[in-house]
Amino acid sequence: MTSERQPDPYAARPWLASYPPGVPADIDPSACATLVDMFRAAVAAHADSPAMESFGAKLSYRELGQAAERVAVWLQAQGLQKGDRIAIMSPNLLAYPAILFGALLAGGVVVNVNPLYTPTELAHQINDSGARFLFVFENFAHTAEAAWREMKIEQAIIVTAGDLMGLKGLVVNFVARYVKRMVPVYRLPDSLPFSRVLGSDPTKLTPVAVSPDDIAFLQYTGGTTGVAKGAVLLHSNVAANIEQSWAWLRWYLEPRGPLKMITALPLYHIFALTACCMLLIRTGGCCVLIANPRDLKGLIATMRQSRFTLMSGVNTLYAALADSRDIRTVDFSHLIMNISGGMATQEVVAHRWKAVSGRPIIEGYGLSETSPIVTVNRPDISDFTGGIGYPQPSTEISIRTSSGEIVPPGERGELCVRGPQVMPGYWRRPDETAKVMTPDGFFKTGDIAIMEPDGMLRIVDRLKDMILVSGFNVYPNEVEAVLSQHPKVKEVAVIGVPFAHSGEAPMAFVVARDPSLTAEELRNFAHEQLTGYKVPRFYEFRDVLPKTNVGKILRRALKEEFDARAQVPPDEGRGRSVKTEIQTAREAN
Repeated sequence: MTSERQPDPYAARPWLASYPPGVPADIDPSACATLVDMFRAAVAAHADSPAMESFGAKLSYRELGQAAERVAVWLQAQGLQKGDRIAIMSPNLLAYPAILFGALLAGGVVVNVNPLYTPTELAHQINDSGARFLFVFENFAHTAEAAWREMKIEQAIIVTAGDLMGLKGLVVNFVARYVKRMVPVYRLPDSLPFSRVLGSDPTKLTPVAVSPDDIAFLQYTGGTTGVAKGAVLLHSNVAANIEQSWAWLRWYLEPRGPLKMITALPLYHIFALTACCMLLIRTGGCCVLIANPRDLKGLIATMRQSRFTLMSGVNTLYAALADSRDIRTVDFSHLIMNISGGMATQEVVAHRWKAVSGRPIIEGYGLSETSPIVTVNRPDISDFTGGIGYPQPSTEISIRTSSGEIVPPGERGELCVRGPQVMPGYWRRPDETAKVMTPDGFFKTGDIAIMEPDGMLRIVDRLKDMILVSGFNVYPNEVEAVLSQHPKVKEVAVIGVPFAHSGEAPMAFVVARDPSLTAEELRNFAHEQLTGYKVPRFYEFRDVLPKTNVGKILRRALKEEFDARAQVPPDEGRGRSVKTEIQTAREAN
């Protein structure tokens, strides 16, 4: 007697019943051509409309198109061949989209580089990608100098904050270099100012036949789980994700007129690259580029001067803005929507931001490997849901065990994704690609999720971050969400640490809003909302927590730091040690 195979509950796409009216189940594949086609169409349709804004200066679509063509001409004059890689190491400046689209027009592949990388990290990414040229913001040119001997690169091009800003750019550069002294001294062999590149004749551009199957980006993972790998994103991957996103949002946004987004997240990050830059280009909108989102006063000043309709951010940015008294001076009357991604948004932060802005946070979910958007909440929600929303059109999802068996809706398992936005693999790493792809073509995200009856998805935690306490699974996101609700807590991160009594135990790293906060107070608070084994046993108070440049807290860095310690950390940051408590627990048992 053989058992019958149970039907796949996700194959019928139960989430479609929760789609807003007019949103298609699938996108039109013919609409997903290339990013070059999309860019040229936008420049032609919106030539005189503002495309980018930075430090009060604006670039129209026509001006952005001409700048991109000048970059493409210069690259071709250097012998760039289709498929060659071009690296960009810069914050959000007017030069960034010009270089990005110029590289794509020339048939090149863009390698986005975090400007806060160390010389070692920079050298790894340049050499792994095989980039020929590095466009680097002058404030970080000293990093490129330190890595120069280790990098196989042909030439560095120096970008300044004032590039493409005309006379105003001269003032911006003068203030940055001589008044604020923000540019460290550097010496790069045979480096070239970006202004020289912009001197190229755009009429000499040789058109390149770019196809949907050509590579557009090598998008390196953040390195939060190990050595950074390059996700290969084809033109069709990113173009499809743009169409998926617009199909989901068009009915809600298009009737409300021209879109203008505060783009505080860096364009080198996949979320801002697609959900901000590419989506706004596709719709003829304008990106207000924020070069340094950590400068809250500067960011808020820009928000005060701009009649923006969209706001993009991550949990830590929304939390910091909500904490600022100056945010009350911003006019949010034109705001249509706040979007969030890149990390889990905490409910307490979402409520505080709605109280400030008048609009809920629309949370989405994605990864570098999925171009990035997989799921998004409905744009017409009245309150924050705590979930990551519904799969986008043409997106299939499956929730599976570690052995590949499908789990029913409502049960936890690894979220797996299949769709036109999913990468074909990692750059020159077939072994790593094989680890994350299932035999039937799903990408294994490494995130633990559950699906609710209406198709809404919720992320429980990262598979690798899960803590095993006496055989019970503890998910740091859940614990962090509870602790962050304490009024004296500003930020918190939870990791698992070795504990002989239960194998592992949760440990909380806390940035206090009120210095009177104690571990005992926090422990009692957690006990009111969490079952005993989920309550952190150990606590450490910090002034700051390690984060990526987009504000994502690095649990891995805390774990590595803990493991490297010769002595165990203090329990309350002020006396009794974890070692003492562990010994006490052993003796009691």
